[in-house]
Amino acid sequence: MLSGIEVFILLFTIWNKSVGNKLLNKEVQDYINANLKADLHSLLLKKSPFPEVSMQEIVQQIKGKQVAEKKFPFLLKDGVIFPPQLNMEQSSSEKTALYKSQILKGKKFIDLTSGFGIDAYYLSQNFEDITLIEQNIELLEIVEHNWNVLEKKARFINQKLEDFLNENQENFDSIYLDPARRDQNKNKVFLLEDLSPNILEIQEKLMSISSQVIIKLSPLIDLKYLVSVVPNIFRLDIIALKNDVKEVVAFVSGEKKKGIFCNCVNLESGESDFSFTFGDEENAQSEYSEPEKFIYIPNNSILKAGTFNLVSEKFGVKKLHPNTHLYTSSEKITEFPGRIFEMEVIDSKKIKKKEQYNIISKNYPLKPEEIKKKYGLKDGGNAYLIFTQSKKGKIILKSV
Repeated sequence: MLSGIEVFILLFTIWNKSVGNKLLNKEVQDYINANLKADLHSLLLKKSPFPEVSMQEIVQQIKGKQVAEKKFPFLLKDGVIFPPQLNMEQSSSEKTALYKSQILKGKKFIDLTSGFGIDAYYLSQNFEDITLIEQNIELLEIVEHNWNVLEKKARFINQKLEDFLNENQENFDSIYLDPARRDQNKNKVFLLEDLSPNILEIQEKLMSISSQVIIKLSPLIDLKYLVSVVPNIFRLDIIALKNDVKEVVAFVSGEKKKGIFCNCVNLESGESDFSFTFGDEENAQSEYSEPEKFIYIPNNSILKAGTFNLVSEKFGVKKLHPNTHLYTSSEKITEFPGRIFEMEVIDSKKIKKKEQYNIISKNYPLKPEEIKKKYGLKDGGNAYLIFTQSKKGKIILKSV
């Protein structure tokens, strides 16, 4: 009877001969690299110059390299194979995975929904023993191959998560999950009971084999709902990349801890993290003011957290209106985590047609496109107009 390692070697050899070698042939790779900027629709209409490799397989590798260049450049290495585009779209970026990896350490790590393995590659950096579970055998074989190219070791198991949990007898220092967030009709879902796997059904089993479970969730999930249905969350990270919120990550313990540490981070922005304890917002209070010299817009990770009064308290800035999440001060607060403008209030009559502005609408009846049309403005340039409300009513702010 073959051992687990022998089975892995056999599977990898079969896959490498049947798929890998064809794609990794030097002539095929040269053709892929020569067409990285080609029109892929036109390319798909052509006949493949290689009898053993279809044009669909070639285009898949070209798309993979294009995505990797922006999303996970560490995979731009000779010998790496890319899966279908959907698998790459569902993967974390290298930047967000690297951020999460700095939080975790231990001896035994398992990713129960490994997918293309980007998170697993980084999150397991500070662990000795690594296990990846994936039910898609073709995807798992690609990950096995790539990790071999990258000289990173792990145990790869092709199995449904639920079956693994029923059979498993091991304990782990950290469990990681990235549940699928689409239903059978490929519509996006956000409630935990609608995810695959259903976190609410398996959370007790997860906590029986690990003291720490890390769950990656949609940036659209409601934080109060999350905390109410998953007991023993002790940390929440809201991760934005260049002001685009990419994911909410929940850290769950086997035992209840005092308070939930929350961290709002905006990667590649140069801004400092904003940390607080979940629930502090309820006791925080804002001061209000008409616009002063400087106007502040918090980054989107903070807006997602909903800590509107806490931001006002912590940085000594005043809100314009209870429902306007803009802040103001007479002196510049350079460490504020968001955009900072020097602005003045103007009358709408001073706005001239065909002038060029970046337009921001906050708590205002008209959207930016409607504002541009109403005033005959051009989009872009270096100047800004903010259409918003203070406690006294609608106002227009212009950058100085």
